[in-house]
Amino acid sequence: MLVHSRRARWALWAGFLVLFVPLFALPLLVVLGASLATHWSGVLPSGPTLDHYRAATRGEALGALTTSLVTAVTASLLALTTGTWAALAGTALGRRGRRVLDALFVLPVAVPSVVVGLAVLVAFSQPPLLLNGTRWIVVAAHTVLVTAFAHQSVSAALDRLDPAYAQAAASLGARPGYVLRRVVLPLLLPSLTAATGLCFALSMGELSATMMLYPPDWTPLPVLVHAATDRGSLFTGSAVAVVLMATTLLVLSAVSRIRTRASYR
Repeated sequence: MLVHSRRARWALWAGFLVLFVPLFALPLLVVLGASLATHWSGVLPSGPTLDHYRAATRGEALGALTTSLVTAVTASLLALTTGTWAALAGTALGRRGRRVLDALFVLPVAVPSVVVGLAVLVAFSQPPLLLNGTRWIVVAAHTVLVTAFAHQSVSAALDRLDPAYAQAAASLGARPGYVLRRVVLPLLLPSLTAATGLCFALSMGELSATMMLYPPDWTPLPVLVHAATDRGSLFTGSAVAVVLMATTLLVLSAVSRIRTRASYR
């Protein structure tokens, strides 16, 4: 740590806990407590039960979890491919061209996601790309929303990448495609995995745009959480939310391990 005084370290930890517990930990603990309770009439929940988790891991909830996973993985891979390609292409542009490209990719996250959902709905409700009423319109909206994060992550990694590696490979006779596959992309692998994890987490929790687009046979888990709480099933909705958080954390943990291994290669 940069702070060497024990008293100062304790003060920093105290300040961190004062900010972290009420802003981040307490809301999640409330959701966890509600998922394990049958009543909450006092300060603490009562009537501990696991029935809500049984409902949250079977039937409609299990199908919604599968839908969220498929949507998030597909959107993350599409966003990573598009964002990486654009970041690599942006290196050939001048400073003005890169600014324009960055602005175009950041634009979808600069407006409310419900606006993106409306734009996707209008754009893909007519031939030749008629996606309205299919699962692909949800994937398209999620891809548009998360591509900006993949592009920014890869662009930042490219700015930090020493061009001497690619120049040395080219001086030895390697073609540009070979340099890209065997030199540039392996060096970018930690940033690529980090961008994938971020895109996956954002897609798993996306609700506003999804509410405008999802067909009845493609209901992601956040929509199910919203529907459950809207019906007054607070405890069941909390259990579904905990399942959503746990699944996302497990996947992010696996991605983090891959990123750690890639950084030490």
